Amino acid sequence: MKNPSVPHGPSVHPSAKIHESSYIDDDVEIGAGTSIWHFCHVMPGSRIGEECRIGQNVSIGPRAVVGNNVKIQNNVSVYEGVTLEDDVFCGPSMVFTNVYNPRSAVPRKDEYRKTHVGRGATLGANCTIVCGVTIGHHAFIAAGAVINRDVKPYALMAGVPARQIGWMSEHGERLKLPLDAGDTQAADSTGCVYVLRGVELRRAG
Repeated sequence: MKNPSVPHGPSVHPSAKIHESSYIDDDVEIGAGTSIWHFCHVMPGSRIGEECRIGQNVSIGPRAVVGNNVKIQNNVSVYEGVTLEDDVFCGPSMVFTNVYNPRSAVPRKDEYRKTHVGRGATLGANCTIVCGVTIGHHAFIAAGAVINRDVKPYALMAGVPARQIGWMSEHGERLKLPLDAGDTQAADSTGCVYVLRGVELRRAG
């Protein structure tokens, strides 16, 4: 890791823990209480919030944005153009992309598409998030799913390509609700109530 005192070097909070095998480039911000484990690389312009847990062999950036309390499991690359809001969970070996139609012989660095993952969303192990989509807050992407279009808040998505198969609570429990209904509601084990109106779900209160 480079010395934080070097001008334009990384800004690392004193309480952050970074394994000596990981490399932090210049112009990086890492917040309080964040842990970065073995063999990671955080590239220039990237911002990582507070209390994050970054697993082994994770690459972040350049210019990626990671919110607070984000957990990124082993073998994940968070590319340029990806924004993870607070409390996002990225399962092991899940995949982001930043070019929609890559060819090795055709440079497309000026065609990166932005991907936005909303607060509290879960991205399951080995799922793929095709660039250019927005994943709503507290959505739940099943292991191995391929997301190639926007995802509603609280939606449970599975399959290749993924389709919505249900709704998930903020606590991570499947709700007993249809995909499409009039005014219908359900509660999870914590007592939180969720109201489905048409095809949109929201938390009551």
